[in-house]
Amino acid sequence: MNLEQAITASADRIRATGRTPAIAVVLGSGWDGISEAVEQAIDIPFAELGAFPALSVAGHAGTLRLGAIGGREVALLRGRKHVYETGDAAAMKGVIRTLAAIGCGTVLLTNAAGSLDSAMRPGSLMLINDHLNLVQRTPLHGEPGNERFVNMADAYDPALRAQAHAAAAAAGIALHEGIYAWLLGPQFETPAEIRMLQRLGAQAVGMSTVPETILARHAGLRVLGLSMLTNMGCGMEAEVLSHAHTLHTAEATRETAARALQAIIPALVL
Repeated sequence: MNLEQAITASADRIRATGRTPAIAVVLGSGWDGISEAVEQAIDIPFAELGAFPALSVAGHAGTLRLGAIGGREVALLRGRKHVYETGDAAAMKGVIRTLAAIGCGTVLLTNAAGSLDSAMRPGSLMLINDHLNLVQRTPLHGEPGNERFVNMADAYDPALRAQAHAAAAAAGIALHEGIYAWLLGPQFETPAEIRMLQRLGAQAVGMSTVPETILARHAGLRVLGLSMLTNMGCGMEAEVLSHAHTLHTAEATRETAARALQAIIPALVL
């Protein structure tokens, strides 16, 4: 089965549930608490969806959860495939195109990231308003036609960002906003790299999200991005970085992240 056939089969499997999600949410580390708020939930393991990847990172469940949050039909992707796992920048291509095929017009991408701004402490949440693709990798290699030349201006939809800010403020949740820098990983950055990123104007750094944003824009989807800041950048403070450290901070911020999504998702004008 080729990718297009897998996308068709995966979309058919999702449609067979009778759910019609208008928004998809990719849940990064620390963001899975929102899955507990889904009403009338239906779970489909990624393994049953041929266009979806097998996952290998702790904290990523590998399940598609369909249902409703605040009266809005949603598709929650409990985990993602990172480029650092296999080197494949297009690892999430089948996922994003399946979401487009079932009628999702908007995708909300979440991640755990390191803060490059001393005003954004671990446990803070940041709306992404732009990104730096410092890896200079693309999931669109081999795509035909002029559609491959995707306009990335306002890749993170300004109207959705304004709606998210308003919803979070109404719920008493602080949202920072800034530029997200994508580095490949899985190693953490060096202090020199952190200083470089700060000079380039980034406020957060992580190992995901940008390939999915490119794929979503190529598919005509609107994108909203949210980062959970789980640590300060290497060299900014004395903390020792590790994936366990990331997961620990993410778990401590889990409730706030879930409340933010519960406020934002129903408030978005799709």
